[in-house]
Amino acid sequence: MMPAFVSVVVATRNRASLLAQTLDALCAQSWPVERLEIIVGDNGSTDDSRRVVEAAARRSDVPAVRYLYVPDPGKSNAVNAAVQWARGDLIAFTDDDVVPEARWIECLAHAVAETNCDFVTGRILPRWEIDPPRWLSRQLYGALSVFDNGEARLSIGANGSSNVMALGGNTAVRSEVIQRIGGLRTDLGSLDGTLRTGEDHEFFLRMVHAGCRGVYEPAAIVRHWVPQERLRRRYFSRWLYQNGRAVARVESSYPPAVARLFRVPRYLWRETAVNAWRAVRYVISGDRPSGFAAALRVVWFGGYIREAWLGRLHILSGTRL
Repeated sequence: MMPAFVSVVVATRNRASLLAQTLDALCAQSWPVERLEIIVGDNGSTDDSRRVVEAAARRSDVPAVRYLYVPDPGKSNAVNAAVQWARGDLIAFTDDDVVPEARWIECLAHAVAETNCDFVTGRILPRWEIDPPRWLSRQLYGALSVFDNGEARLSIGANGSSNVMALGGNTAVRSEVIQRIGGLRTDLGSLDGTLRTGEDHEFFLRMVHAGCRGVYEPAAIVRHWVPQERLRRRYFSRWLYQNGRAVARVESSYPPAVARLFRVPRYLWRETAVNAWRAVRYVISGDRPSGFAAALRVVWFGGYIREAWLGRLHILSGTRL
């Protein structure tokens, strides 16, 4: 049987040097080049990103390395525009600060073929610019877009794991699924100068609610660049707060079936009280990494409750923050 035609979509903005590494890795994939295309959605870059894509196209054996300029701000707009150009049976998503391993596409495509699933996700491992600080616990790796759910293949969705989520840095989706449920929400996701998140979380939930079945394929590995400036406490505080807001906004469309108190799930009130106590206890005992992680969960709750309450008020008044 002929292998699937795979379209790889990469959104970028002003990361020319990192984008060059991403494209080099994509052009060196083990997948047959005649069954592969690469589409870069440039979200308003002012650096050499276009020249980087054009140079990759000239030296690559991949016959279709395309550049698409997308002026509308927001990563979701860039991804959606690139998807509109995609011709593949399978659309693979990755980021402009990621280096996929040589068999990345092969592992994603084989997982879909072997399991007949609708989408597949894999591992995102770190590429540290500097050694991570001692206060950084693995509980916080999600804020760095680093995800590793182990060595075993897992089912996701109906009767599968509820602890694994498909993420934009390492996911492939059948094109027919995107045609059926639509692309990324443009009110979520990265916007220049912000740490806004949530577009991949919402898209994942939409797939699951539409009855799609997924697979976590541990052999599909990409390595994500973690720059020094993200290894600061302030970055984590800002990211967790914005992520709390994003989760609350997503849950307004997909509310979990749990008891609520003041528009917030009861279990979150309990967890926040416990985390506040743990933060103090860990710091007193000298366990600063655990104390910092617990404190950040309280910060996350602050973002969640702000969106759950004030976001609702702005919706009712006809405006939106």
